[in-house]
Amino acid sequence: MSLSVIIPACNEGRYIHACLSAILASEGPEGVQVIVAANGCTDDTVALSMTRSAVFEDRGWRLDVLDLPALGKMGALDAGDAVAQFPTRVYVDADVVVSPPLLAQLAQALATEAPRYASGTPVVTAIGWSSKAFARLWVKLPFVTEGVPGFGVYAVNGAGRARWGTFPQIISDDTYVRVQFAPEERVKVPATYDWPLVEGFDRLVRVRRRQDQGVVELHEIIPAQMANEGKDAPSRGWLLRQAVADPVAFGVYAAVKLAVKAGWGRQTGWVRGR
Repeated sequence: MSLSVIIPACNEGRYIHACLSAILASEGPEGVQVIVAANGCTDDTVALSMTRSAVFEDRGWRLDVLDLPALGKMGALDAGDAVAQFPTRVYVDADVVVSPPLLAQLAQALATEAPRYASGTPVVTAIGWSSKAFARLWVKLPFVTEGVPGFGVYAVNGAGRARWGTFPQIISDDTYVRVQFAPEERVKVPATYDWPLVEGFDRLVRVRRRQDQGVVELHEIIPAQMANEGKDAPSRGWLLRQAVADPVAFGVYAAVKLAVKAGWGRQTGWVRGR
């Protein structure tokens, strides 16, 4: 199965080379179109992406680099969809590094006429102590271990992509797409991808607040689809076990949640983690 990989990118010059290199190192499938939807970039994202055209061509794959005005992430996703050649789509954040088997496993999971959503197994990376501690608990959440969260990477086949038109101007594109599908229509493949967590307590609070706002927004505009979320809050027993097993990770996670509720560091607009 052929597929189009859409990478929305805004000033991702530090990360786009690694992202594209990892995609090039993929073990398949045979037909791949990669679209870098550069959204209002003022750095070298576009130039760096264009330097990879020849190596994509040598592999028999196609690389399209769209130098777009500042459309926002949803506008960049729509622009990528508009030039996508193949009905099966993989949406990848520009700071994500996919493992070699991931694209092939996603293509296989989506090779059906029934609507399907798929993602890989995320490996959450962090550098600073607070982000590392938060990540240790985050990756154990039932939402991550038992579900198909799709943060950083999500994919749909043609029948699945037909479930929505253009992306609405929302905060959370990954949740919006995920809840277009019932839990039994979502597939997690074993291949991994590296997803970097934001660094520092302040950024963790701001991004977590933004995530919560995104969920509230979707409950307002697509309440019926949000019934597909199927994400329960961790039980008290589960939280107690985590507190005993790793008190530092639990402490940071709880502090972030409390800071969000208290309105600490509140701000409006897009929150960039890096």
